Amino acid sequence: ARSFSFFYLRKQARQLENELDLKLVSFSKLCTSYSNHDQRSRSNSFSQSQDNVLVAMTTELEHLLTKLSTVNDKMAEYINSPGASSHNAALMHTLQRHRDILKDYSHEFYKTKNNFYTLREREDLLGSVHRDIESYKSSTGVNNRRTELFLKEHEHLRNSDSLIDNAISIAMATKENITFQRGMLKSIQTRVTTLANRFPAINSLIHKINLRKRRDSLILGGVIGICTIILLLYTFH
Repeated sequence: ARSFSFFYLRKQARQLENELDLKLVSFSKLCTSYSNHDQRSRSNSFSQSQDNVLVAMTTELEHLLTKLSTVNDKMAEYINSPGASSHNAALMHTLQRHRDILKDYSHEFYKTKNNFYTLREREDLLGSVHRDIESYKSSTGVNNRRTELFLKEHEHLRNSDSLIDNAISIAMATKENITFQRGMLKSIQTRVTTLANRFPAINSLIHKINLRKRRDSLILGGVIGICTIILLLYTFH
């Protein structure tokens, strides 16, 4: 870790975080598009193709998360190494921020992944039940009103369940986004307060400059007033 400067490691962390952010958005969209397709309407080639893409994206995201975790560990080793910068408090704050981002991205990735595979397993089960019903109808030649009503009711329930799942997913994503933005704003506010407390001399200097400017303005106004009075007296005499 000593062979790398802290700022170089921080640059690597930011690059990985930007890449993870973009790929997590693509991963979420792919999972959503997959789940929105009706189980019966998926051809084998379409399903296999999307499965391959999902596996590749999952592997890539896991690799990026591991790399970001390694970079964070290197930053921690740099901070704790002998002869490190004296500004350890600021460096530790930066490191903690990167760790929080890694935690958020890991949570988002594994939640999206687990939700997707749970949904697919349920769809596969419902699809299996539907195929069994269709097979039974074909083999026995039964085509009565009760079976049709049962199939229609089953389809309605399945569509309602899918709509509820989508609404819950949107609400959860919105909540997580708001929480993430609130954390960022809180971090910025804390950083500004820290800087103001760390450099009180700057505030004192600015205050003195403002006082001097005000004094100069009063002196200049007085001089102008006296000159004006003298000029008026000279004019009327």
